[in-house]
Amino acid sequence: MMRFSLAFIPAAALLACAPPVVTPSSGSAEDPALVVLITVDQLRGDYIDRWGEQLNGGLSRLARTGAYYPNAVHDHAITETAPGHASIGSGRFPVSTGIASNSTGVFDQTTQLLEHGGAGASPHRFQGTTIADWLVARHRSARIVSVSGKDRGAILPIGRRVADVYWYAPSGRFTTSTYYRRELPAWVREFNARQIPRSWAGREWTLLLAESAYPEADSVPAESNGQLFTFPHQLPLAPAAAAQALPGFPWFDDLTLSFALSAARALELGRGARTDLLAVSLSATDYVGHRFGPDSRELHDNILRLDRALGAFLDTLFTMVDHRRVVIALSSDHGVAPMPELAGRYGAPAARRVTLAPIVSEMRRGLAAAGTDSLNVFFGSGALSVNRGVLTAARVNVDSLVTAFAVAAARVTGVASVTTLEELAKRDTSTDHIARRWLNMFRPGGEVPVVVTLEPYSIWGSIPATHGSPHDYDAHVPVIFWGEPFTPGRHEGRVRVVDLAPTLARAAGLQPRERLDGRVLSEALR
Repeated sequence: MMRFSLAFIPAAALLACAPPVVTPSSGSAEDPALVVLITVDQLRGDYIDRWGEQLNGGLSRLARTGAYYPNAVHDHAITETAPGHASIGSGRFPVSTGIASNSTGVFDQTTQLLEHGGAGASPHRFQGTTIADWLVARHRSARIVSVSGKDRGAILPIGRRVADVYWYAPSGRFTTSTYYRRELPAWVREFNARQIPRSWAGREWTLLLAESAYPEADSVPAESNGQLFTFPHQLPLAPAAAAQALPGFPWFDDLTLSFALSAARALELGRGARTDLLAVSLSATDYVGHRFGPDSRELHDNILRLDRALGAFLDTLFTMVDHRRVVIALSSDHGVAPMPELAGRYGAPAARRVTLAPIVSEMRRGLAAAGTDSLNVFFGSGALSVNRGVLTAARVNVDSLVTAFAVAAARVTGVASVTTLEELAKRDTSTDHIARRWLNMFRPGGEVPVVVTLEPYSIWGSIPATHGSPHDYDAHVPVIFWGEPFTPGRHEGRVRVVDLAPTLARAAGLQPRERLDGRVLSEALR
């Protein structure tokens, strides 16, 4: 995790975060009634093809009858949930959105969670606009709804827009923060009153298909930290504990999709003389993938269940809105690496778990001994951040500090390179994808002077499986467009996820409000 203080962000940059003021137009009769943006957290790019013969629901339908790009990539280095969602909705890289990692995502202690108390979340760090802003610029009365199992998954696809934005809380209820509203609307309270997660206490997750349909072994101790790594898996018997554990089970997506349909009904999405937006981020694949890894029987079964849940969602949605007036885009915020213990099958038997914690601790002890707040230096997600102004004022030689860190980090087994942003900027980014992806995260001369790239298939930390690197297995995701404006077909070429928003905007007749990093994928359009 990488954490930044607002002290690292100039006041001018904070002021620049607000979306530009635009004058809405009335739209056109040819515009779609509803744009649906679906993000499946940790849906790696090979999953749909890997298990395609067993898919007969929503994933299969969209890939088979839409414009399907199986080889899309997030062309930035810190492939985490927050920066991924921000890029999906904006068509811009993290260097432009200001969302560099999960820990610099949406946490906002100036807001409160409704009906839960405690610090809330908001897009206050997000810079620029998203497809939600472009939509409101064309349709004055457009309704914007975004729902997710995670706060950052709900918030960042629509940027700073104040709208109907909700996410799941460990209590088993969907909530939002005071950034968006002062109280939950009646339809949300009614949905929460059903207490669906608590009613699932004790429910068993068993295989959807016959055991012979799964080639993966169900006896891999590296999964789930060596505990409870075989089927069946059961939610806790206590209702409150079941609600808290639900994100790690496939039914978490069923609940999120059900909530999204409740929103569509209550707010009559797609039924007015306008274009509405429904953004849905599904989180179960990420939780299951972190615990069991991308090569597990659990992940396989989860994708089969996700496919069927999406199919049921689309079937129900199309009873509410004419499918001919619905436009859909689907992608993911990042991929995932295999567990280092199993990376030998990928040709990386020396893959390992890496930490620089001893180096960072030693550096902080030195700063504390010099009378300087050690929190002015932080390392996470492969990036060293420093509060250069404060350290310099305290007579700390920042360049020497950074150099000492780089020398020590380069000696750690599993580290491939330790480089400055200035060094990366001198490379040929058309061929050096590692350099390009780091430069799409941070600008030279900023708060991040040095970045660390691990050897392929080595990972940070002790989570069974994780993501966050500039390597292709973490960057590789699918992109799918579906609806009347798109020509069905499979496109094997490499595209970038930042191409999604401008392409979706073109299909919906929207005009981006700023220069984008992505391009319109014209071959997908009729």
